[in-house]
Parts: sequence; structure tokens; C-alpha cells
Amino acid sequence: MSFIVIVDYGMGNLRSVQKGFQRMGFRAEVSSDPDAVARAGKLVLPGVGAFGDAMEELRKRGLAEAVVEAVGRGTPLLGICLGLQLLFQESEEGGRYEGLGLLEGRVRKFPDGLLVPQIGWNQVHIRKPGPLFSGIQDGSFFYFVHSYYVEPEDPEDIVAETEYGISYASAVGRGNVLGVQFHPEKSQRTGLKLLENFGRL
Repeated sequence: MSFIVIVDYGMGNLRSVQKGFQRMGFRAEVSSDPDAVARAGKLVLPGVGAFGDAMEELRKRGLAEAVVEAVGRGTPLLGICLGLQLLFQESEEGGRYEGLGLLEGRVRKFPDGLLVPQIGWNQVHIRKPGPLFSGIQDGSFFYFVHSYYVEPEDPEDIVAETEYGISYASAVGRGNVLGVQFHPEKSQRTGLKLLENFGRL
């Protein structure tokens, strides 16, 4: 079984993600080494914090280039929370910052009048069934913590949506690039099932 590398760039809930995979029987290691990223069978890009700071750390450590190159070779990648947002071209969080550009689109702030960050459980409605949500019921609840959301240019990249004042993409996917806005590692049995699905890809 190919091993999973959880990309460590100094921002993220890394150990709980690692424990989630290990609980489901997968070999997962946390690493900030670009060479480990290059060798990985699968990659996970977690993240908690600001988009601009995250991209600065990824570039400074040589991890941005390593992740993009690995994805180009066909390595499956799962972005979680901020990690999902980093997959896109740009973010308006605190200005304008360029992302990894693996998916077309941008990161937007929730409209005025909504309580942000959105913290807590919310439903995920599957729009494009696929292996990531195999065995997960449409409308299942997952745990969210975020003030910004992704706006993909191509509607075909939207795998699932969630309602919070607006309807937004809470899971995306194109080929070997996947991402979820919620925290599967904090979403109990359903979240662990999603991690298992990614591990089995």
C-alpha cells in the first residue's frame, strides 16, 4: 500500500489528520521535506490560518513546487480546509494572493451579515458522486471552521455544496486533485470514512 505524506508547512492540524488515517489502517507520515513529497504515494495538504502566510511558507520551504510537480506526475492530492483553498489560483483574504493554481477559481469571503467564521456542523450535499464520498450519505454532517470559501470557475469541479447564507462548494475535484472545506479528521465516523476513501484511491 502506498504511503501518505501530510505536508507540514508550519500551519495545520497535522497530527489529528495523521491519526485519522492511521486509525483507518493507512501508513501516513508528516513531513516538511520536498523529497518526501516527491516520493509520496498520496499527498494531503491540510491548513489552518491565513492564505497569504500559508503560500509564503510553502514557497519558502520548497514545498509549493514539490506539490505541483507531484500532482503533475499523477500523485493524488487531498486539500483540507485552508489546504483546499490553496489549490486555487488566488485568494482575496487580506489582499490578493496567488495560490498553487491547480484548479481555476478564487477564494472569496462570506457576504456581509453572516456570522464568520462558520464554526460547527453543517450538511454536505453531494452534486457529483465519486470515490471520495463512496458509502457516505448525501446530506451528511461534517465539521467546519472557516471565513472564506472557494468559487471554482468550472462548475464541473464542484463535487459537493453546503448552505451557509449562500450555497458554496464544500468539496471539489478534478482528476487526482481533490479538496474539502470541512475537517474530516474532526467529523467523527463520517469523516474517517472519507479519509479511508482517499486512502483507497
